[in-house]
Amino acid sequence: MEVHTQKSWFARNWGWAVPVGGCLTIIVIFFIVLGSVIFGVSEMITESVPHKDALEKVNEDDYVVNILGEPIETNGIMNGSLSYKNSVGSADMSIPIKGPKGEAKLYVVGTKKNDRWTYSEMYVIISETDEQIDILGYEQNEDDNENQW
Repeated sequence: MEVHTQKSWFARNWGWAVPVGGCLTIIVIFFIVLGSVIFGVSEMITESVPHKDALEKVNEDDYVVNILGEPIETNGIMNGSLSYKNSVGSADMSIPIKGPKGEAKLYVVGTKKNDRWTYSEMYVIISETDEQIDILGYEQNEDDNENQW
């Protein structure tokens, strides 16, 4: 009587299992790195001074609060650009926001000089009506005719 020992699953299938497993590992690592980069950039924008200033300003605007309700908070992924190095920078962002009564987009355009942000545009566009509401209402700077905050 002959005894046959059967090879293990891996011994029988190693020719295709190793390449497929390696490719899947590379794909998984790629998506982990991509997700980390997206989360890091999103976190950087969310923690930025222009983002915080704009959300604070929109929550102080009685007209916008009346339309969207309270509290107004972010609603999704921000678009645009944010860059700064040392005491100089720029921001051009659109931030989706929402309240209990509706949704809108908050737009912020500004520059940073000497560690101070100056906003040339900060407005909200209401989703349902496409109404544009300028929320800059602070003092005008005589030097460059931009709003300072």
